[in-house]
Amino acid sequence: MTMTIFETTHRDTTTNARLGLLHLGHGTVETPVFMPVGTAATVKGIHHEEVERIGYKLILGNTYHLYLRPGLEVLERYGGLHKFSSWNHNLLTDSGGFQVFSLSGLRKIEEKGVSFQSHIDGSRHLFTPESVIDIQAVIGSDIAMCLDVCTPPEISYKAAKEAMELTHRWAQRAIIHRNRHETMKGNLFGIVQGNFYEDLRKASAEFFNEQDFPGLAIGGLSVGEPKEEFIHFLAHTASYVTKEKPRYVMGIGSPDYILEAVEQGIDMFDCVLATRMARNGALFTDDGILVMKKAIFKFDQGPIEKGCTCRACTHYSRGYLHHLIKSKEMLGGMLATEHNLTYFHRLMERIRTAIANNEFASFKRACLERFYGA
Repeated sequence: MTMTIFETTHRDTTTNARLGLLHLGHGTVETPVFMPVGTAATVKGIHHEEVERIGYKLILGNTYHLYLRPGLEVLERYGGLHKFSSWNHNLLTDSGGFQVFSLSGLRKIEEKGVSFQSHIDGSRHLFTPESVIDIQAVIGSDIAMCLDVCTPPEISYKAAKEAMELTHRWAQRAIIHRNRHETMKGNLFGIVQGNFYEDLRKASAEFFNEQDFPGLAIGGLSVGEPKEEFIHFLAHTASYVTKEKPRYVMGIGSPDYILEAVEQGIDMFDCVLATRMARNGALFTDDGILVMKKAIFKFDQGPIEKGCTCRACTHYSRGYLHHLIKSKEMLGGMLATEHNLTYFHRLMERIRTAIANNEFASFKRACLERFYGA
């Protein structure tokens, strides 16, 4: 019997956007929600206490990287990733499937699972639908993802269908293993696939709707396809995925992609974009992205963005951030990271307010015009 962890609290009258509550092991999370990525047991460039202070209650860890380093022996000794990293809120971990997919020549996909070579030391490993659940049980994930086959754009219909069907078989094995598991306390999500073929997307969504998962992800998007194709297949797939469960689109993190996802009734999304761009001196504001290396900021004594509550905006000037970034000082990336995560948290708060007021369509239009028109 599927455990109910999600409740819809309001539906926007102008779009498919919705508000909800996601009930997890370390507290309830308001949706739609953006999740910062903490690949190797840390959100890069910022203390977990600061992530919490900004308002985040759910962050990501990466199964592939945590499995290789620090390794399961260390995580078991500490009692899981929450204690190891001093994060007291919810954790979602991916299955590691995308990272293995990215290894290309270093991995081999078979019925039993996917074998791969470590990018760290060249050692050989095997991920199976069962073993990735065991790994995420050790991590202590509040949401764990099942192993899937992630495929690139422009593969043949036959190859896409075979990958989807293998994903389905792995999902059924994962459910059986989860139900027999003695230590796993988190929620296991399935991942809809089907590449960029409409009938396969529909078939995969309908398959997962019938499976015993408390939540579902829409996988295989934002993997290099044109934006128009992303929008089309997101809307197409979302129209078939059950609305009774939380819905998660993996790997999106720019304002336009987030707004498109929310409009289609997506509840959860994550991306490394906010923190990665911060480390390179690119800061998000309502009026677009500021590239702090540019000389125009050298004498600018104003804040990054008026009204922002982050430390960069309340204590320092654009000119000082320009200096730190140009000098490659560590503090520059740290302040920029805090600002970008504050921006995305504030964006989600405004999105939820717009949905509550049945104004999401007009909010989306105004937000995009201001951000991309600058």
